[in-house]
Formats: sequence, structure tokens, C-alpha cells
Amino acid sequence: MSETIQVKTRDQIAESDKWNVGLIYPDVKAWEADFTSLHEEVARIPAFRGRLKEPEQLLNFFRLDERLAQLAGKLDVYANLRSDEDTSNTAFLALKSKIGAYLAEVEAALSFFVPEILSYPDGTIENEIKAEPKLELYRFELSKILKAKPHTLDQNGEKILASFTDSMRAPENTYTVLSNADLTFDPIHDEKGREAELNESNYYRFIISKDRRVRKEAFQSLFRGFGKFRNTFSSLLSSSVKNFTLEAKLRHYPSALEASLDPNDISTEVYRKAVETIHANLGALHRYVAVKKKLLGLPDIHMYDLYVPVIDVPDVRYGFDEAVRIVEEGLAPLGKEYLELFGKGVRSGWIDRYPNKNKRSGAYSSGCYDTQPYVLLNYDGTLDDVSTLAHEMGHSLHSYYSNHTQPRIYADYVLFCAEVASTTNEALLIHHLIDKETDRKQKLYLINSQLEQIRTTVFRQIMFAEFELFTHEKAEQGIPLTADDLSAFWHEINVKYYGPEMTVDPEIDMEWARIPHFYSDFYVYQYATGYAAANSFANSILGGAPDAVEKYKGFLKSGGSDYPINILRRAGVDMETAKPMQDTMDTFQNLLSMLEKETG
Repeated sequence: MSETIQVKTRDQIAESDKWNVGLIYPDVKAWEADFTSLHEEVARIPAFRGRLKEPEQLLNFFRLDERLAQLAGKLDVYANLRSDEDTSNTAFLALKSKIGAYLAEVEAALSFFVPEILSYPDGTIENEIKAEPKLELYRFELSKILKAKPHTLDQNGEKILASFTDSMRAPENTYTVLSNADLTFDPIHDEKGREAELNESNYYRFIISKDRRVRKEAFQSLFRGFGKFRNTFSSLLSSSVKNFTLEAKLRHYPSALEASLDPNDISTEVYRKAVETIHANLGALHRYVAVKKKLLGLPDIHMYDLYVPVIDVPDVRYGFDEAVRIVEEGLAPLGKEYLELFGKGVRSGWIDRYPNKNKRSGAYSSGCYDTQPYVLLNYDGTLDDVSTLAHEMGHSLHSYYSNHTQPRIYADYVLFCAEVASTTNEALLIHHLIDKETDRKQKLYLINSQLEQIRTTVFRQIMFAEFELFTHEKAEQGIPLTADDLSAFWHEINVKYYGPEMTVDPEIDMEWARIPHFYSDFYVYQYATGYAAANSFANSILGGAPDAVEKYKGFLKSGGSDYPINILRRAGVDMETAKPMQDTMDTFQNLLSMLEKETG
């Protein structure tokens, strides 16, 4: 009789394997005390309304806002971390709900700030800074607000637009309910011929099956399910895109793309150049498809064959301490200081290591200016788990450097930069693993893993980005987005991206309906640009470029003190050129050549 493996409860996990959330608050009583203090501070906000043109009052408002950020950040982080430890713990869930609801009230109380600043005549803010030198610290923050003035409505207009927020989110909310709750799929048969339920959670297990019949069944069942609601999904996506384009028009932007990129001062050329660079290198992806077909020994290759591993390796497990050692070896090129901080994080209660019953799944890095950068893991000892450790600690050390270098107001970094540090760590780790690996099959596995990461993070996300351009440009031209049009274009770009060797199955035409990111306008391209920037940093560091490590640490220390393009450029990565993306394509080509050489 086989033994059932029991998942440990939270109290069965060793304290040394848990994050030290008690450093934020020793108990709920202390949390409640700060929650009361937050209420008291929020009550002071109305006194500043109508007085921000007085330099002293503007300075005092910023200082109040910082106290609010300090209290709200700690309260929110503590509640969320505690709740994620055990999602069945109703006491911590109540804290999470309590602070979540109140933060919306805080935002509402602060909402007068930007419209009031923008209502002042040109030159008012500059005169205030001259009159009160301590306001110089806030110059960049104020400049970002003033930059948006041409695209900000009057107070009444902003109020009206804000009142439509829930309605404008309706397509996304409806999509979430439909795709996650109401959509069902026909059952399939597993490798042993047993009937198996199919859902979004277990689809990946079936699509990587060594049994081609299983992959095909799962693929066909999944997209057949989406196809049953093809007109509903097209209506939802069309409505969402129309909302983006309408708001962009109301805010006097020439396009939804520009409206999305402008707050971070990113030119549309960055977006379009990324697409163009990938187009110029699609031959590399076509070549990869051909190699994968050969290695799988298939007479033809279909879309449902894309995710199956081409190299079989033993299922090796790594203890957590061994994983730490491996990651430290991989990150050694970043120097002594970085490694010491990494070790400090491991030893100082940053990481919640292992799964327990009712613990939130997945992994993340979280924290705020006044806390440690905490890491949630569900470590199980796989090589992917080792990579996840490197990834999440990349986020956390980015936060550590930023929080210890920047004032609170500039410590947070935007999404365009967020994935760079984590992916740089992964790139350094995989290079180390490939370089030191002596087992041929294991080395091939690592090479192919990196190829797959570039395929999915760069090629695939840029394909998504191209689809977004198509949908928004059609909407801006007043052309309806029908299910037929969306599916036809999706089929077309899959043919273009995967090349002549790939059989682009008709079921894939519905894949656009499966992508939730399309309900966040022009979001996904940042995964590709982030990877490209990380690859450039890793290449410079490994290549021994002058001051490469210091430039990279300069990037980590910059937080949100400037626009992301400027921060990256100062660190040696110019995202307004094709070079970072082309360097990634060169890396892909080199890895592919290694795979071809090793497999004959």
C-alpha cells in the first residue's frame, strides 16, 4: 500500500524556514494601533485642500503623504503576508480586507491633490520650489504631474471619468468570471486511458505530456471550450479595447498606445522597434521549430507539440541549502557586496521557504520601504525552484538597494524595470549551470530551457504586443472587432512567427480569448523588453565590460528616481535602440547553435 504524503500545516513548519513577519508587527494589537494612527493622519488631509499653492503647506502635504505611505505600507504588507501564510486563517483574512477597504478611502481622500496642482497657472510650482528649497526633493514627482496636464481633464471631467471606473472594468471582470468560473471543457483521457477532467490549472501538465495523443486531446478540448463562447469573448475584448481608446481620445492622446506609454515617458518607437526587431529575427524561431521537430522525431509538428520537453533528464531534487549555494555560485560575477546581501536575506527571515496547507501558491517578492523585502516560495527542490529562488531574490535585492538609496517617494520602481533585476539573476544562473555542466543530456536540457524561456518571454510576448496593436488600431479606425477578424489575425501571426515547418492548427485561432493580459492595455511587451534589458546586463557583466557591475548596481539603486528609459540608459542599456533586443536574438541564435552541435 502506497503511503499518502501529507502536506504540513503551518505550525509544523520550522520557524527557521518561515519569514520573520514579526519584525513588522509583533502582534495584531500593534497592527491595530497603527491602523488607528492611520485614521488620525487621514483626518488631517482635508486641511490642505485649496492651500497647496502655499510653499509651506505643499511641503507639509508631502510629509503627511509620506507618513501615510509608511503606515499604509506596513499595514498592507503585514496583513497580506500573514493571510498568504494560511489562506484559511479568517483573522488574518479580516485584516487584509480591513486595510484593503480603507486604502480605497485613503486614495479618495488624496484625490484632490493632482487636480489642484494642475489647476494652478504655469510657473506656480517652480516659484514654490524657489521659495521653499526643501521642495526641491519633490521636483521630479511634481514634474511628472505637470507633464500630464495636457491630458488631464478639469476637476468635474476627472470626477465624471472616475465615476465610470467600475463600468470600464466590466469587460475584464466579466472575462475573469467567464474564463475562470463558468467555462468548462470536455474531459480527456490521460496516458493510461483514464478519463480526466481538464481545466486551466492542469492544462499545462497535459500539454507537456510525452504522449502525443494526450497533448492533442487537451489542446483540442481547451480551445473547443473557448470556441463555444467566441462571440462573447470577442464582444468583451472589443468593449475593453474601445474603453482604452475612448479614454485616450478624451485625454487628447493621438492613440491608445501613446496614452499607455506616456506616463513613463516611453516613446512609441520603443514598442514598435521591439516588434520590428523580432520580425527581422523570425528566421531564428523558424529554425528552432525545425530543430524541435527533428529532436522529437515527429513527421510533422503541431501547435500542441510546442511545450513538450525535447530532452529527458532524471528528476533531480536539490535541498534548500544546496539551492542557495548553487544560486550564490551563479551570482558570483555580481561581486562580494551583492552576495553578502543575498546571504543576509537568506539568514534574516526574508524567505518563507516551503509549502504548507492552505498557503498561497506560486512565488513572489513583497514588502515596502519600512520592511524587509520578503519572499514567498513553495520550494520543492526542482531545478525550476532553484531558478525561482534566484528570480525572487533578484526582485528583493532590487528593492533593498532602492530602499536604502532613494528617499521614500522615489523608492518604488515601475513594471518596465521590475522584471529586469529578477531576470538578470536568472540569466547569470543559467549561464553558470550550462558552463559548468559535464553531463551531456543535462546540458542539453539547460540549453533548451533557456531557448524556451526566450521563445515564451520574448517571441511570444511580442506576438501578443503585435496583436494588441492590431486590435487598438482597428478600434481607432472605427472597424468592428469580430470573432472572425480576431481569429483570422491570430492565425496569421502564428503562421508568421512559427514558420513553414509548423502546422498551425485551426484550434489555435481561439487562443487570443485565453490571454487575460489583453485586458490591461499594452502591458505584455514589458516582459520582452525587461528580458532584453536583463540579457544585456548579464552579457556585460559576464563579458567583463568596464564598470558593468557598478552600472548594474546603479540601476538597482535608482528606484523610481527618473523615467525607466533614462535609468536604464545611464546603466548602459539603451532601450530606444534595437541593440538590447537584437542582443537577445543573438543569444537565442548562439544557444540554438549549441543545441544543434550537441545533437548532431
